[in-house]
Amino acid sequence: METTAIQRALIALGYSLAADGVSGPKTKTAIMAFQRGRGLAADGVAGPKTIAALQAATVEKPAPLAGDANLPAFPKPTSRRIEEIIVHCTATPEGRPVSVDTIRGWHIGQGWKDIGYHWVVLLDGTIAPGRPESQVGSHVAGHNTGTLGVVYVGGVAADGKTPKDTRTPAQKTALLALCRALIERYPAIRKVSGHNQYAAKACPSFDVRKDELGRLI
Repeated sequence: METTAIQRALIALGYSLAADGVSGPKTKTAIMAFQRGRGLAADGVAGPKTIAALQAATVEKPAPLAGDANLPAFPKPTSRRIEEIIVHCTATPEGRPVSVDTIRGWHIGQGWKDIGYHWVVLLDGTIAPGRPESQVGSHVAGHNTGTLGVVYVGGVAADGKTPKDTRTPAQKTALLALCRALIERYPAIRKVSGHNQYAAKACPSFDVRKDELGRLI
């Protein structure tokens, strides 16, 4: 499998790199992240097992439509040690749009200095920045240090009460792409988990451990 084909397969799976045929640092980092997610030795080398896993993954999951997983322009990585990504939902009714500014208003209204999450995934898959990564978030009591909080809009059925995994296809694609990118940015990350693993809450309304997100590392 040629380098360009490997790069295109990784891009189709949401990894951030260019299909330029050059096996540089970004390609190696993406391969290592993919290998970790598939339980392979993370050596950055596209050997037979890695290529077979790539081919299987691209069959399992077609390339997203344009715009479905557009990653934002990330700032310079923070020197704050990041070891875990914690996934949340906004606990709002299925299909109801919610902006970052709205969430920020909720949190400031509770006396917080800013929005508690670092990244927000909107209904259409747009990934919007929240609190700067350099700042400790406010998203899980007792587990804010060393973590990044990622939230998707939704998480409750149309009745406004019943917990439900309301992620749209675009949100699922965007969440995977975002978490993969964060794992590449912060090599110390060793876990992607859900809020409900640390609190008696339904949030994010699905079990991250049984989701593809939980298998990224």
